[in-house]
Amino acid sequence: MKAIITTKYGSPDVLRLREVEKPIPKDNEILIKISAAVVTPADCAFRKADPFMTRLFSGLTKPNCIPGFELAGEIEEVGGGVTLFKKGDQVFGTSGTGFGAHAEYKCLPETGVIITKPANMTYADAVGICDGGLTALSFLRDIGQIQRGQQVLINGASGAVGAYGVQLAKYYGAEVTGVCSSVNVNLVQSLGADHVIDYTRTDFTTNGETYDIIFDAVGKSSFTRCKSSLKQTGIYLSSVPSLAILLQMLWTSRIGSKRAYFAATGLKQKKENLTFLKELAEAGKLRSVIDRRYALEQITEAHRYVDSGRKKGNVVITVG
Repeated sequence: MKAIITTKYGSPDVLRLREVEKPIPKDNEILIKISAAVVTPADCAFRKADPFMTRLFSGLTKPNCIPGFELAGEIEEVGGGVTLFKKGDQVFGTSGTGFGAHAEYKCLPETGVIITKPANMTYADAVGICDGGLTALSFLRDIGQIQRGQQVLINGASGAVGAYGVQLAKYYGAEVTGVCSSVNVNLVQSLGADHVIDYTRTDFTTNGETYDIIFDAVGKSSFTRCKSSLKQTGIYLSSVPSLAILLQMLWTSRIGSKRAYFAATGLKQKKENLTFLKELAEAGKLRSVIDRRYALEQITEAHRYVDSGRKKGNVVITVG
């Protein structure tokens, strides 16, 4: 089968399309013929080994895995002990720390974060939910404990995590302010944001408004900068790891009423969360935002575009 291989850490040029052995499902596994995957900032971070801690999962001295987390496709074969799926099922989900989505085939345990895809979505649309939707749900609902009537600001509202964050915050009944560049204002409004701030013209940390939750979906701000924009018991959420946010988590857990949080949500996703997002999508309450599509053979170009920081929503890889 065709798969993307990286033999060292570095720029997008380290990515190579190669023929590798097609996997065979174990007794409790399903073999998925992949139709769509995505390239995310996390994929780029693992490619560059930046931050350094990513090497703990992909290899200390060089990558030892096929990259890619989120995938969608059709089950081609099931192991002898599989009871939850059958051949021909159309599924989507994430491989977690097992990687391997940037290939023609992937084996996953039937108990993994994989379910049948929404009936009203293509493979590309479905895989988009995994890229951003799962992260936004974990931060807003589980960590931020978002409540109806709260004022929520989402920084990076046009990105993958931010675009789903806007939609989910509205679903939970919050008053939502999205922060993005001028070119993406209409997109963020179309996702349901009540207010949109163009960061090229206005600094939301100095406009005098305060919020119950500030969700920094792109890691471009900080708790220190946002603290004065939080209500007395407000919460700052960052989806991007840094030494600063880890220290602020410790500090704010002991002093003051305002809190800062980061969590490696990608390491502990749940099938129930994906099922919840699927139900929202089938009910027309959650939609994918696809910016660009690339073939698997164009993986280098896809990484360059994501590295540019200009992407809106999802960058989809079509396979086969």
